[in-house]
Amino acid sequence: MAVISLKSEKLALTIIGFANLVQAIPSFAVVALVVPLLGIGFTPAIFAILLRALLPIVKNTYVGLSEVDNSIIDAAKGIGLTEWEIIGYVRFPHAYPAMFAGIKFAAVLANSIAILTAIIGSGGLGTLVFEGLASFNIEKVLAGSIPAIILAVLIDLSFSFMEKRLYKIPE
Repeated sequence: MAVISLKSEKLALTIIGFANLVQAIPSFAVVALVVPLLGIGFTPAIFAILLRALLPIVKNTYVGLSEVDNSIIDAAKGIGLTEWEIIGYVRFPHAYPAMFAGIKFAAVLANSIAILTAIIGSGGLGTLVFEGLASFNIEKVLAGSIPAIILAVLIDLSFSFMEKRLYKIPE
């Protein structure tokens, strides 16, 4: 979607506007809205997670691809690169930091939404959290919350490590 949006500013505004609108909806409401459409269980939970996690990736990819310096694009055109070659050899490499930031944010967000989707029967650590909250059982809440927190931190650290390995920041 982000690549297609480069060709039409009107399409870009529509896609980014939709992404902003959906991203403004609280995660709890997204999970609740999935139930009448898809029911409860694992599949609706995956749909809710994907819906929330793909938006930052699309937005950051579009921003990264569209904010490449025009002089670099002009130079690429000057040496005879086609539009697709410019996207592949110029825009994507320059957009990588923004794209990776979106992927990293989406991964951490997906973890938090996965915990929340236990409310619609997806299972997992969220089940412990919600059962513990319902029964005022602090040990059960912590048994679900602490691993979820550790998982979120590990996801963030893993993506930070990958980012440093894959993208060398110019000095």
